[in-house]
Amino acid sequence: MGGSEIMSDYILEMRNIRKEFFGGKIVANDDINLKIRQGEIHAIVGENGAGKSTLMKILNGLYDLTSGEIFYKGKKVDIATPTIAAHLGIGMVYQHFMLVETLTVAENMVLGFEPKKAGIFFDLDRARKKVKEVSERYGLNIDPDAKVGDLSVGIQQRVEILKILFKGAELLVFDEPSAVLTPQEVIELYGIMRNLIKEGKTIIFITHKLQEVLDLSDNITVIRRGKDVGELKTSEATKETIANMMVGRQVLFNIKKEEVKIGDTLVKVENLRAKNDLGIEKVKGISFEIREGEVFGIAGVEGNGQTELIEVLAGLRKALSGSYTIDGVSAVNKSPKFIRHNGLAHIPEDRHKRATIDEFTVKENLILGVLDPYVNCGILNQSKIDSKVNEYIKTFDIRPTDPNVIYGGLSGGNQQKVVVARELEKENKFIIAAQPTRGVDIGAIEMIHNTILHERTKGKAILVVSAELSEIMALSDRIGVMYSGEIIGVLNREDATIEKLGILMAGGKIQWIKK
Repeated sequence: MGGSEIMSDYILEMRNIRKEFFGGKIVANDDINLKIRQGEIHAIVGENGAGKSTLMKILNGLYDLTSGEIFYKGKKVDIATPTIAAHLGIGMVYQHFMLVETLTVAENMVLGFEPKKAGIFFDLDRARKKVKEVSERYGLNIDPDAKVGDLSVGIQQRVEILKILFKGAELLVFDEPSAVLTPQEVIELYGIMRNLIKEGKTIIFITHKLQEVLDLSDNITVIRRGKDVGELKTSEATKETIANMMVGRQVLFNIKKEEVKIGDTLVKVENLRAKNDLGIEKVKGISFEIREGEVFGIAGVEGNGQTELIEVLAGLRKALSGSYTIDGVSAVNKSPKFIRHNGLAHIPEDRHKRATIDEFTVKENLILGVLDPYVNCGILNQSKIDSKVNEYIKTFDIRPTDPNVIYGGLSGGNQQKVVVARELEKENKFIIAAQPTRGVDIGAIEMIHNTILHERTKGKAILVVSAELSEIMALSDRIGVMYSGEIIGVLNREDATIEKLGILMAGGKIQWIKK
């Protein structure tokens, strides 16, 4: 730590930062330059895998840099560990919190450097007093005696913020800070961040939500494929200009939602119950119906039973009780093969775990699990496979266009296109689209959304489960909200607002909402 000193208008400069993994086979950061002004909120945006989090982990001492220089408050610094970063005044609030849930807020604050009374005993009163002072100063409103495990996700995030302020952070880094929050908690987070700026702090935040960038930041740095491709003043930016820089081409924000005649009930779920892998009940008596030509969206903070529900519907998890039918045929506790043959198409939330094999080619992944149309007397018809695969590649704009390239080498957006092409082009009646655009570039999002809505015009029943409220609201005809394993309210799309959905996502109630 320490080194030469320079005159600068910036609290932080990261110059020509390069980070290589596996002996240079992967370059996560390719000579990136970043300049942060004192007292600003600076957004770093880019597609998944662009190198944003890697850059911030270098700043926080979690990764060593391969080459480049870091200047903090005008001095060249060597940030070899998170402890050094903390001593400099740099703190990071991670997307996945680093708290001990069995301890109180005050105990979490002082963990590792507990204040002593008479040089021997843990001085809890002193810790509580300090926590209360810092909490009140920054408008965090946290009870120092509350057990962390009993707090909501939004309050736990405040504890993380409090923890780095407690250590004297002046430059705060937030990694996807709103990813696990309800809309109301997001608004409260905005207020906290602005309070921090008023108190003289500086903030960097990583996000993929363009409206969040426009609402909150002063300046924006865009990273694409490991390189910084420009800095923008937020006052001069639009969603379109940011998106175009992120993906390197023009992006249109057009979703074609046609009028569709809603038909009869095609999917019916009644009183479905299921446990997770730890034996804890996560699906608690869920009921809903989806009609022909209808998109039923399920919103909610992740971890409220959505994953277990999807797995039961796909035949990947046993239900404890309840019923589930597709076009009148029982599918509860049937095999995945039976359910697929009965009309299910499944875009899973984790494509690597549930949908594809990275080491296989694009062609092999496009026919994975759907070989029946290509088999004649036990022999694969290669010309028929090649014809269909090339059709998929053209229709869904899968890049590169070579069907024999290894799937794992594709970008996230093109990997997801492979899954969408395979699942939606086969015979189906019921489509489950779980987090359909997670880890996908903005250009591919538009294509995937329009493809799902096109399937709606064919009279399919479609279930969309997403943590992105904007996605749920763009695609759905009706929206159910999951909280603690239950659907606690269902709204028609025309009645749904961010505020109403947010109340339900937090476990609140709106009197007139039907269940």
